[in-house]
Amino acid sequence: MRLSRSLFLLLVGLTTVNLTSIARADDPTDGAVAHAELFESNAFPSARECSSCHPIQYKEWASSPHAYAQLSPVFNAMNAKLLKLTNGTLGDFCIRCHTPVGMALDEPIVAPNAERHAVSREGVTCVTCHRRSQPEGKSSGRFSIEHGDITAAVYGPQGGAELERVLASKEYELGSAAPERKVHSEIFQFEQLTTSGFCGTCHDVNGANGFRLEEAFSEFKSSPAASNSASCQDCHMGTEPGRVSDYAEMPAALVGGKPTRPRRHANHRFVGPDYSIVHAGVFPHNPAAEDFATFSEWIQFDIEAGWGTDDFEDLVTGEERFPSRWQSAAARYRARSIIEDNLDTLQKVAVERKQLLQNGYRLGAIEVVEATGDGIEFTVEVENATDGHNVPTGFDAERLVFLRVEVRDAMGDVLYRSGDLDPNGDLRDSHSRYVHDGVLPLDEDLFSLQSKFVVKMIRGGDREQVLNVNYSPSPLPFLRPPTHAALFAGRPRGTRKHRQTIPPKASRSATYRIDGELLLGRTPPYEATIQLIAGMVPVNLVHAIADVGFDYAMSPRTVADAVVAGHQVLWEQKVSLRPGASSE
Repeated sequence: MRLSRSLFLLLVGLTTVNLTSIARADDPTDGAVAHAELFESNAFPSARECSSCHPIQYKEWASSPHAYAQLSPVFNAMNAKLLKLTNGTLGDFCIRCHTPVGMALDEPIVAPNAERHAVSREGVTCVTCHRRSQPEGKSSGRFSIEHGDITAAVYGPQGGAELERVLASKEYELGSAAPERKVHSEIFQFEQLTTSGFCGTCHDVNGANGFRLEEAFSEFKSSPAASNSASCQDCHMGTEPGRVSDYAEMPAALVGGKPTRPRRHANHRFVGPDYSIVHAGVFPHNPAAEDFATFSEWIQFDIEAGWGTDDFEDLVTGEERFPSRWQSAAARYRARSIIEDNLDTLQKVAVERKQLLQNGYRLGAIEVVEATGDGIEFTVEVENATDGHNVPTGFDAERLVFLRVEVRDAMGDVLYRSGDLDPNGDLRDSHSRYVHDGVLPLDEDLFSLQSKFVVKMIRGGDREQVLNVNYSPSPLPFLRPPTHAALFAGRPRGTRKHRQTIPPKASRSATYRIDGELLLGRTPPYEATIQLIAGMVPVNLVHAIADVGFDYAMSPRTVADAVVAGHQVLWEQKVSLRPGASSE
């Protein structure tokens, strides 16, 4: 079996594959352009090709987590770090879910995205789902995609009756009247596409050693939603994200500008807890951006400096040095227009993401147990408002959902905090570098729903960490078959997960205690501000994977700041801390 170049380097000992050092952000030539001839067969059409007839679906998908899957610098660094920790034996286990096309094209497992084929950078793109003809089961992303250009057969939920009508009709100007118009030759019905089992192919992830890394589908299978015949699609492709809702009705396609008959429309935006932290010229996918500049050129465009705005351009003297693509003020103005369109789209996605998360999490009862001179004690309930799976779900060991509690006296002075962030942007838990180094105290009252990995160290003892591969020195840091069955423990011997998630329609409570000595000299009455906050990943994960570098020449600090900037306050409640006070 031929090894990819990156995996070969890992196996022979060059274990630090630094994405930063090979990002080549100053090189205006994309790798995809350089080897475009290799892909003349067009085995996997791009989403952009599909957009000519499916513009609505394309626009939804283009800003989705599926479309972002391969572009994420956090994912790519994490993939490289896990390969390094396992001496390359992890193979394509992670990346085959994030760019199925890239792996089908035999691309390197570790490479800057600027050097990947354009369709590979689309992550979970159209053909990932609509060129699959077999029910794969829970295969952790290992499935086949049928080859063929845009006219080859595809698979959909309803089959090809409408396509046959369109091909037979003179209304759509097909055939000799418009020989350049390309449509699918056939559409086959693929019933599994509308079932939760289709989602389970990627959304139950079992490690090579049998470790249950992600269990969103397994959680769903034993949930009330499954018992009520709801599906993943009903919550995540309907009109309201995160709740069983109606589907929109609209044409499946526009052929020559003429719509096909209306039918049930499944929303392809799939909002979730992830959000983009990359350059807005790179994501969302936008044909205007792709036509105007290359992938690498966009990374050079300085959004924060204000390029392409009157405030910036009015001060340009002509002595400034710009990258060659952006020498012209006209080019910078046009680029700014594209950037603003993309930023507007990202803002709309952020609104939908918050709606999804609010449908998943609720602040329940807040009860004051004690409020005297001897101290204050109150409890806060957090509820899982869904009936479809735990919250968080999926990669729950990297999902950040926590309570921030702040108590002030009548003068507005803070006398108590929990759930605040250290200077790195981390919660003050055992993974905070500031807590680890003794600079800041551990947040003893922290309420966090982030699960933690607990790994068995090779030389004895357990260790809690953010990555599920242990750090102990070993002459053989390879993934290899276990020597003992996992039957009795229900898990591999070397790794387990301390789950903190909340099951469907259940709740967990946090208790906060302020001792009387902290109230001395304070002016009552006291008020607590309670916020339920969600983030994508903890900053300590950024620290754990930083040594391999980040794509797009991003520094760990830039990545961490962008991650923290994406935190969303889902719910906020103010409660007067007096005896008998409560809120629901």
